[in-house]
Amino acid sequence: MAEEVVLSERRDGYRVITLNRPDRLNSFNVAMHAALRNALAAAAADETCRALILTGAGRGFCAGQDLSDRVFEPGRVPDLSQTLDTLYNPLVRQIRDLPMPVVCAVNGVAAGAGANLALGCDIVVAARSAKFIQAFAKLGLVPDSGGTWLLPRLLGRARARALALLAEPVPAPQAEAWGLIWKAVDDEVLMEEAHRLAAHFATQPTAGLALIKRALDAAETNDLDAQLDLERDLQGQAGRTPDYAEGVAAFFEKRPPRFTGRA
Repeated sequence: MAEEVVLSERRDGYRVITLNRPDRLNSFNVAMHAALRNALAAAAADETCRALILTGAGRGFCAGQDLSDRVFEPGRVPDLSQTLDTLYNPLVRQIRDLPMPVVCAVNGVAAGAGANLALGCDIVVAARSAKFIQAFAKLGLVPDSGGTWLLPRLLGRARARALALLAEPVPAPQAEAWGLIWKAVDDEVLMEEAHRLAAHFATQPTAGLALIKRALDAAETNDLDAQLDLERDLQGQAGRTPDYAEGVAAFFEKRPPRFTGRA
């Protein structure tokens, strides 16, 4: 029986989703796209799942597109627009829309779409040996999977353009120093740190965290007036959740809150 290309493991309050094509540095083929989207959908539908860890098996996180999964024949040119429209873009949107925090644990190279898949998660922790590479220019391509949107916002204009045009690798410690990722940690404690974060989120007011994600995403394009109105509306929703009432009660009773994570 063929090995599963994406693994999903339940933990107490969260799930660990692992890209599992280590012999191909977890590069994407059509089967892995479908399996990952199914795993994400299952997590989103699970009321007991309040956080996610996304990582890769073996020595790399994800090397982007598996070029061997495309047809290169005389007279036949792959339609990359269709690939993005039907595979990568829906995947990026699905990750960004998840109603829970997503922790990406980058355990090795994250290249091309693999780098941008990682950067599209909520919190990125990386092994010190990991590297992020916008490899597209080496193939005459444009950074995709949200890369041209994410890089300027994370790094600013100068660094975003240099990384996209030069396609040079950024070691994890440099990525942390530049603000590209949250944290670089020693290789041997990478998954320990990812599990610590996910276990924390599994005890937090999940519905409120989902609203925080919505607000921060909208802030990328809203002007101040629009953002103030959005904060008003989202705060109204947050204030009606059981977790807000629990948080206030715990504050006055001087005890740890017992959040359910529900709206």
